[in-house]
Amino acid sequence: MPTHPATNTDVLVLQHTLEDGPGYLGQWLDAHGHTWQVRCTEAGEAWPASVDGFRALAVLGGEWSANDDRPSLRQAEALIRQADARGIPVIGHCLGGQLMARAFGGRVERLPMPEVGWLPVRREPGADAALLADWLGGLGPGGSATLYQWHYDSFTVLPPGARLLAASPACGHQAFAIGPHLGMQFHIEITPAKIEAWLANAGSVYPQAVEQGLPTVQSPAAMRALTAQHQAGSQALADVIYAAWRRRWKAV
Repeated sequence: MPTHPATNTDVLVLQHTLEDGPGYLGQWLDAHGHTWQVRCTEAGEAWPASVDGFRALAVLGGEWSANDDRPSLRQAEALIRQADARGIPVIGHCLGGQLMARAFGGRVERLPMPEVGWLPVRREPGADAALLADWLGGLGPGGSATLYQWHYDSFTVLPPGARLLAASPACGHQAFAIGPHLGMQFHIEITPAKIEAWLANAGSVYPQAVEQGLPTVQSPAAMRALTAQHQAGSQALADVIYAAWRRRWKAV
């Protein structure tokens, strides 16, 4: 993964766990010629004390809960608030979106039903049309898309001033915008390689959910079959989302 000095580097990427790397986000940044630095706290890489020198901040997901008592999670929230104070746009993926919600005054809680696999996400009926179109491209034909999920918690209460953009049947808050920032519950950075890495280290909760036959939890076989159908559409939407984030980056 590319690493560069903080000075004049476009993007700082905060990675929590070893198996939850930048994925398609890294591919997109490379394809567009942007410099970026990723730091993984589980690998023992210290996160910077400041976002100074960066133009944007990305926060990845991970198997932890945003409410866990981990110093790195509280540091991530501090960096998110610092970025906001400096006019640096933040994009949060799953756990990253949950940390954004907490950092700005929202709440994260366990959901009644987990979401694991390729599941429908729809535009929020009350969402601001211009904001939705800017950030999510209207979510495609019909205002919906099938996107990748792997989460048990979500941001159940949005921060003051946040605008809800998308939801799903099992998760009322799938994406929100606040200022120049976007928090997402879905994994727009997903790649087939990431899915295989997660399935290889699925822990104990996911197999139990599969055995229970929960309608929002897909088996590995179903997930792999749906990946072939929906990966291209996911990356097309990621291109829209990352381009919208790029338009908000702090000027050099």
